[in-house]
Amino acid sequence: MTPTIEAKTAVTVSSLLHDSAAYNAWANKRLVDWLQTKPTDLMDQQVPSSFPTLKATLVHIWDTQRFWLAIVQQAPVPVSFRQVGFYGTLDEVFTEIVAQSEQFSAYVQSLTEAELEEEVYFTTPWVDGVQTRISFIHHCMNHSTYHRGQVVTIGRIVGLTDAPMTDYSFYRLIG
Repeated sequence: MTPTIEAKTAVTVSSLLHDSAAYNAWANKRLVDWLQTKPTDLMDQQVPSSFPTLKATLVHIWDTQRFWLAIVQQAPVPVSFRQVGFYGTLDEVFTEIVAQSEQFSAYVQSLTEAELEEEVYFTTPWVDGVQTRISFIHHCMNHSTYHRGQVVTIGRIVGLTDAPMTDYSFYRLIG
């Protein structure tokens, strides 16, 4: 007989987003913990991808999360690393992506259903608009998941074949 997992509570939009943000922080930490055990020169090895290195992909995830957190908080948007470049160390990237993911999760955990449903305004160099916090948070968490997949793929290309499991279902089972 196959074991089953039963939901302990009803799923709501807020519980799903709270869980999604916590999962994002967990998954980013797992990847960082894994990458910290690997040779540092592999983090800057160039491959054909959206972002050419493991480090650049992690910086992009971190930078994008910084942007969207500012949007959902209706705070000033930080200057993007894409605009000014990133000249920090690999250790800084590892530390800050984990810290920022935990900060984003803590903020999402603090939001009520009504606050999640509030509309927020944003202005970017590409588009201006308004959407609910729900939409922006969902977009950001999905974006990070997309690029974590690229981290694993880039890792395989540079010879790292032992990436940790970061699937959401795995998180739900052990997280």
